Amino acid sequence: MITTTDIFTISSQKQFEKIALKVFRYQYENNKVYQEFCNFLKTDPHKVKSIQQIPFLPIQFFKSHEVISNTHEIQETFTSSGTTGMITSKHLVTDVTLYEESYRKGFSEFYGNIEDYVVLALLPSYLEREGSSLIYMVKDLIELSNHPESGFYLNNHDELITQLITLEKAGQNVILIGVTFALLDLIEYSKSISFPLWGLGGSTIIMETGGMKGRRKEMIREELHDQLCEGFGVSAIHSEYGMTELLSQAYSLGNGVFECPAWMQILVRDTEDALTYIPNGKTGGINVIDLANMNSCSFIATQDLGKKNPNNSFEVLGRFDNSDIRGCNLMVL
Repeated sequence: MITTTDIFTISSQKQFEKIALKVFRYQYENNKVYQEFCNFLKTDPHKVKSIQQIPFLPIQFFKSHEVISNTHEIQETFTSSGTTGMITSKHLVTDVTLYEESYRKGFSEFYGNIEDYVVLALLPSYLEREGSSLIYMVKDLIELSNHPESGFYLNNHDELITQLITLEKAGQNVILIGVTFALLDLIEYSKSISFPLWGLGGSTIIMETGGMKGRRKEMIREELHDQLCEGFGVSAIHSEYGMTELLSQAYSLGNGVFECPAWMQILVRDTEDALTYIPNGKTGGINVIDLANMNSCSFIATQDLGKKNPNNSFEVLGRFDNSDIRGCNLMVL
């Protein structure tokens, strides 16, 4: 039996691998979709002795199947964003306390006590729809911060700018969590009213969660972060790497280099052969092990491209387009 204590007290690679193998066997036995996928690949679970031998479920399965590893009641259904008519991912969560413990411990590991921060959120595309796991997390962090100034902002840019500058002048630690296009919009608006934000930078952390959501043209990370650094007057832009299909997040404290909490790891697969892994420093598809996903699937092959560094940190370099999914064709049932 795997417990949440097992997952959230991992302290070594050996321990991580031991628990990951236990989770794999549990999910093979209890997750019909994952079991069928493993059988399709002719995987004998008794012969899987390392995390490199574990099959990774293509993330698209969260759009077409109910990926769940028990028969308990669904407490939350998290959904991905998408344009009208698009099929979106659904993550069926039977124990939302796992998610809460994961993001609370993860945040604490990278940033310390949440009560040390005022948390401001600029997440319009998420706030305007139902079922966002990001909104669920940020709402809870806002409440846990225990600061009356913490809160969500939508289109009230004047109010947010005033709040940011007031808190900066007071020396208050602030985290502004924003979807990429909304942070760029805020910078442009501040310039248009001759009230630039470049006075920030002392006590304010700018954290982008990625995503233009069709509102702006996509940019490479260096260009984007240069614009955000200049616009907000900060020396580095922090980033959060998470998705609907995961219950854990990786964080970058600058330069686009992400680190995972102890119960989460990534592997990088060959883009031509989805069942083969490539050396550190080479670009490939990102596979995520998220042990907090014990009630759905902990082994997910994402559509992100990236590379892993020798110290287990990683960088996200882009996404597969349709022409790049050659190596994933065999992974579709």
